[in-house]
Amino acid sequence: MIWQLIVRNILRNKKNSLVIFLLITLITALFFIGNSLIGQTNAGLKKTYIDSLTADVVIQKNSDMSMNLFGANSPVIDNYVTIPVLPAYDTILELISAENGIQRRTSQVSGRAVMEIPDLLKDDEPVLICGVEPESYFDCFPGISVEEGRFIQPGEYGAMITAERAERLEKETGTRPGIGVPLVFTSAGYIGFKIREVPLVGIYRYQNPGQFMNEIVIADPQTVRVLLSVQVATAPAAEDAPLLPIDVNAFFTEMDAVEEDPGEHPEEFTPEELGDFLSSFNTGTETEEPDAELSGGDWNFILLRLREGISPAVFIRNLNKRLTPFGVYASGWRTAAGTSAIMMLLVQTFFNIGGVLVSIAGIIVVINILLIAVFRRTREIGALRAMGASDSYIRLLIMGENCCIAFTGGIAGLAAGSAFLRLINAMNIEIPNALAASLLGGPVLHIGFFPSTALASFCIALFLGAAASIYPVETAVRIDPITAVQEG
Repeated sequence: MIWQLIVRNILRNKKNSLVIFLLITLITALFFIGNSLIGQTNAGLKKTYIDSLTADVVIQKNSDMSMNLFGANSPVIDNYVTIPVLPAYDTILELISAENGIQRRTSQVSGRAVMEIPDLLKDDEPVLICGVEPESYFDCFPGISVEEGRFIQPGEYGAMITAERAERLEKETGTRPGIGVPLVFTSAGYIGFKIREVPLVGIYRYQNPGQFMNEIVIADPQTVRVLLSVQVATAPAAEDAPLLPIDVNAFFTEMDAVEEDPGEHPEEFTPEELGDFLSSFNTGTETEEPDAELSGGDWNFILLRLREGISPAVFIRNLNKRLTPFGVYASGWRTAAGTSAIMMLLVQTFFNIGGVLVSIAGIIVVINILLIAVFRRTREIGALRAMGASDSYIRLLIMGENCCIAFTGGIAGLAAGSAFLRLINAMNIEIPNALAASLLGGPVLHIGFFPSTALASFCIALFLGAAASIYPVETAVRIDPITAVQEG
């Protein structure tokens, strides 16, 4: 009985019902299309970074700030932060080897340097340099392919640059870097500059390069360790200890503070005495017996690729329970990728905030329409109350009408949004910008269907209908039956 009355009232108030229906349809379609586009971007970013740079899980040392594979995730202090070295490396490898769900594992040490190519690139060019484990790194990342030369081999010194960098240098200088040319890397530290020269062994390309990935230079790990002053397999030592750890202020002490007998002249050091003198200083580079728990500290990160069907979130949560005693933790691809991936999450958040504001405006409009409809139906509602209709019956009647409109509007919004996305996909729109192509997962625009986005959009439609009904319903149940009949 009540459902027949609901349908009859919707059909009798066609204008009001149509306005509410179109409004909910529009909001649902916009929410669905916008979040589908953002979802496609997230999926593209995820595939790009997991297949080419971060893998599914990244293990790193605990830090006071969020770190990505090449520095801090805070741009303001990024250039002043040194990536900490993994402690207990060997122990962690034993621990994760017992974990189920790991498909591949590799390690890397990374940071920043400047690069020069003699006779080609005279000015120093800043680069993100990545020292990799050759025997496992390239198997871990199917998104990396060689265009010229070859991959770095285990035990050799060498570096690889991206095809985009090679093409840019060729455009700027007229000469393309050839395999075998020397690459000179320089880094600055507390004790001065470090310079390493290695040959170019390969030119590679990322399948879908992210925002900064074309700046990366892949090198052998020992070259990167030297540039970044990474101690190999030792207990923690002072970073970049000075050559002579004495008080620098002593060099600037006033000369008259030292009394010297002009008649006495110290004898010159013999080579043996000079050697004994220098050896008495601890420069922090002596070979010590490493702590068994801290041995193997010559990598910044361990990267893990998981098997199909393994949830990274669940895997990370369980793994961190075992990693906590060693001062390290596991994180997902987004944190390791850096600000570009984190910014996309913020874009999605801001878009949804905008969607909420639009929904609030829609609710206000629907409330006004329903209030007008309630006032126009005063006689009908009063007659129902006079016939003994309870408050819950009136509430169910009006709420049912609005929810039916919201339900059909939600379905229509999803249908309209899906039709629009299919139309866009059928047009095969090419994306000329490499960065946009990497964000969307390919050079041709294709927006996938995400069930979670469709469900969220439909829930928004139902929420609009239900939330907009609350105040008009309470207004309706407060109508006095006798007054309503008399005024009607």
